[in-house]
Amino acid sequence: MISGKLLTLIHVARQKLGMDDDTYRAMLFEAAGVRSAKDLTPATAERVLRHMKRSGFVPKESLGRRPKVATIYEPKLRKIEALLADAGRSWSYITKGMVKRICKVDAIEFCQGEELTMLIAALQKDADRRRNELRRR
Repeated sequence: MISGKLLTLIHVARQKLGMDDDTYRAMLFEAAGVRSAKDLTPATAERVLRHMKRSGFVPKESLGRRPKVATIYEPKLRKIEALLADAGRSWSYITKGMVKRICKVDAIEFCQGEELTMLIAALQKDADRRRNELRRR
């Protein structure tokens, strides 16, 4: 039996590919030799996912782990999270370079209030720049 997360991913892929029930079950049988996703093993589930990816399914990128900061900085972290969500970006966007470049620390967990404010300002400038580009089109 496969994990709920993997089963959900298969069902999301089915929906994104627009498969009706007959097509879906035929694909399951072709890729894994089963008629129902509940009969999949972890190995056969991976085969089904590979087949769906070849058919055009692109899994959504994980948003990553939300950093932990001191309670007093939670409102600023929520603002950063909202700006990232508006831009359709993951936490890795900010943790892979912005923190080190702007705040001069290795991880966002080490940032203090003023440094988080600088990150918010940088993300806000990026949002404004994207908004202006859309207006020009």
